[in-house]
Amino acid sequence: MLVAAAVCPAPPLLVPEVAAGAAAELDGARTACSDALAVLAASRPDLLVVVGAAGPGEAGRYPAGSRGGFRAFGVDAGVRLGEGPDDDGTRTLPPTLAVGAWLLGHARWGAAPVEGLAVEESLETEAALRAGRDLADRADRVALLVMGDGSACRTVKAPGYLDERAEPFDAAAATALGAADTAALAALDMTLAAELKAAGRAPWQVLAGAAEDAGLDGWLLYEDAPYGVGYFVAAWS
Repeated sequence: MLVAAAVCPAPPLLVPEVAAGAAAELDGARTACSDALAVLAASRPDLLVVVGAAGPGEAGRYPAGSRGGFRAFGVDAGVRLGEGPDDDGTRTLPPTLAVGAWLLGHARWGAAPVEGLAVEESLETEAALRAGRDLADRADRVALLVMGDGSACRTVKAPGYLDERAEPFDAAAATALGAADTAALAALDMTLAAELKAAGRAPWQVLAGAAEDAGLDGWLLYEDAPYGVGYFVAAWS
């Protein structure tokens, strides 16, 4: 059963070494993520699963001990997903899970076993909801760290340029995340999300499936759109 969740943005820029001189711009997001992770730790889960979007070939489960890093972003900084035997190095964490692993390492997470689940950005809503229900059944007390961004079309300098539909989409997502509104998350339009490059849609809908019968309350801890991308931090418990 799902007992708690934290929702965090997934840009590698959350890692100060990657952001370099621009690191201070996301200090507020990092602080909010730390606060959300504290809610997870306080829930005393039997299992924590980090959920994030991934590209083709990267989807699937990642066991404790899986490694990743940020070499593709110019930084030779490695991360490890929780405590576990070293993996064989043939399958590294996708960037969203690597950022989640960095957040957990930064918070010195040690409260429960940790695993990862990467889902394709194009995963259909019903499949995402089913994946969430399956996660909720994995243990008596399950917690999720859900990594995902909103639209990438909030300004003309955004990765997807300016789209007037982006701000209303992000506002709806932020309201749903802040209220732990699983029905509203499940109702997010996957086609619109893809057009707006909102990589968090599938992970958020995994969360919606996991939390359907959990009766959790939610708090929105952070909402902003630096670099023209919607970033949200929320805690559910």
